[in-house]
Amino acid sequence: MKKIPVLILVAVMLVSVLPAAFATGKAEGVKVGLSFAEFEVERWSREKDRMTELAKKAGATQVVYQVANNDANLQNSQIENMVSQGVKVIIIVAVDGAACATAVDQAAKAGVACIAYDRLIKTNKLAAYITFDNVEVGRQEALGVLDVVKKGNFALLGGSPTDNNAHLVRQGQMLVLQPLIDKGDIKIVGDQFVDGWSQEKALSIMENMLTANQNKIDAVVASNDSTGLGAVEALAAQKLAGKVPVSGQDATAAACKAIAEGKFTVTVFKDINLLSPMAVDIAMKLARKQALGLASRNLAELTGDKAATGSIPCAFLPVTRVTKDNLYDVVIKSKFQPYDEVYKDIPEAQRPKRP
Repeated sequence: MKKIPVLILVAVMLVSVLPAAFATGKAEGVKVGLSFAEFEVERWSREKDRMTELAKKAGATQVVYQVANNDANLQNSQIENMVSQGVKVIIIVAVDGAACATAVDQAAKAGVACIAYDRLIKTNKLAAYITFDNVEVGRQEALGVLDVVKKGNFALLGGSPTDNNAHLVRQGQMLVLQPLIDKGDIKIVGDQFVDGWSQEKALSIMENMLTANQNKIDAVVASNDSTGLGAVEALAAQKLAGKVPVSGQDATAAACKAIAEGKFTVTVFKDINLLSPMAVDIAMKLARKQALGLASRNLAELTGDKAATGSIPCAFLPVTRVTKDNLYDVVIKSKFQPYDEVYKDIPEAQRPKRP
């Protein structure tokens, strides 16, 4: 009879231990890390939320994220911290594609796979690089501006100089602009890259360009919506907004609204609803040691650095030029941006029908 309480006690102990055992098993599953350069640009916080949701649906037991506020050293420390937390794979939007290579190399040594998300990290230790066709982004920006102004004084606002994408976008812009420069149709009267793709810094740069040229600037080829919107602010102060065409990329709500109002000329739509799922799919495959099915590209080709060695599995998604003519069809119908946000300051009679 004395043995019965002991058996009951053992049973009770097992019941209490089992939930903890299951919880431990779950914690040892696929843990995904998200590392972002910053959240100043609208798209990044949206993509963080989207990837978190998708990763959990795909079976990730935990998703952790950190944002570096455009501090490359901080981002490296955050990635190192994620590795120490036991993540299996990290999706990275790099502050500085060269500086971040150190953290990626260390993560790879620790057996943690890293995916460069939309911004290249300059190391062949990357598990994958997924992005949009950034050369084509630049082409479409330049072509969109040239649809309005074909000759004259042009100003160029590049992206962050530490982001390889900024240079690929510029490459695409110059594929279109250089022949016209050589002909003498276009004169570049201002050309500066903008740290952090910052709207505030672009505003200051554009103000200086306008002053230096006595406001005689006929077009602005800006590399993303933030830099383009900074240019629009400077132009508005001189009563030139809507008169001088301005380009961008990302189809942010603010840029789309400015397009609807006639202040912004062209943005390039990059469907993050395609990129985020691809990133999560690749992350889960890497964590589960499954084949990616991606073609590899040489790092030298991707960076323009002949000394770079090795190759990286890559995927490049298409882009779409967006102007006032197709804004509704591309951005609103796809629900990428909300109708009420984009058209809120447009008189009701001048708005397209609500989708």
